[in-house]
Amino acid sequence: MERAMASRGGHGPGGDWDTVVAPPHPRLRPGVIAYRGLRLALNGPRSRLEAPIGAATLLLGFEGPVRISRAGAPTTSLVSVYSGPTTTPAVGDHGGRIAGIEVLLAPWAAFTLIGTPQHELTNRAVDPDALPHALARGRPPGTSRRASVGELAAALATLPGWTERFDLLDDVLTRWFRTGPPSSARVVRAWSVLRRSGGAVPVPRLADEVGWSVRQLENRFREQIGLAPKVAARVLRMQRARRLLASGRSAAETVAICGFYDQAHLSGEFRALTGCTPQEFAVARGAIVVVPAGLPGPDRITGEATSLVLPPNRSALFSKTGRII
Repeated sequence: MERAMASRGGHGPGGDWDTVVAPPHPRLRPGVIAYRGLRLALNGPRSRLEAPIGAATLLLGFEGPVRISRAGAPTTSLVSVYSGPTTTPAVGDHGGRIAGIEVLLAPWAAFTLIGTPQHELTNRAVDPDALPHALARGRPPGTSRRASVGELAAALATLPGWTERFDLLDDVLTRWFRTGPPSSARVVRAWSVLRRSGGAVPVPRLADEVGWSVRQLENRFREQIGLAPKVAARVLRMQRARRLLASGRSAAETVAICGFYDQAHLSGEFRALTGCTPQEFAVARGAIVVVPAGLPGPDRITGEATSLVLPPNRSALFSKTGRII
């Protein structure tokens, strides 16, 4: 398959790096949103703040662990990481050397791929091979057992280039999806409607849209999305608000477009889900996130404002409310 890839790389006083963003094979879409290959060989550590987004992430690590901190949760240090649905910000730190492929997943596709009810993984970063549901699932009868995520990451690391890695990933993910618990077509439809609206569709209307009661919708969302519909809408609305603010929209415009009551409501939600106020986020995006030596920007999704690169001389800690202090 001919694959359109956007690649960047460089070398400077801070180290050298390359990143490649590519779409998955059409047979995996829309559940698999994107692949992002990265290799960083920096002269010092790097910290990145990750805000909640309407997606799950599977990092297949080749080199170097990532240390992940989140308010109210134990700190974890992992090479390969599954990050499920989140409602609070997290900080990822590494020593400067890291390589791997980040697979961005629609939550309902993560349910099938991982094989674990997503509400069990909310606000957690875990070793994907430590999940019993995923490990218990093999390939169809007559074929060899399913390789672990660690084995897949090791196989990807031995290949000579990103094209070969993405091709192997297409093949393996296709097989894994075939053996996983199927997501409900109604959940997929409801999620699509909610995502396209930026979290603006009321839950009763969303339930009517797919022919379920509100309780049925809530139960299936918790299982296959990981969040109740109202909470998922809140995350998607804040994701839209960050995108608008980062594009230059004023707070007043963002309030009106996204349906917040007023600017105080926007600020409170922003602090709860992102860890800082809109103004603090804008300052960080405009000043602190000037990445040295042309290093790649922080965002996990092209065209979104999902992340902040934190300066090396600042420790990012969270208060009990999730705010950076």
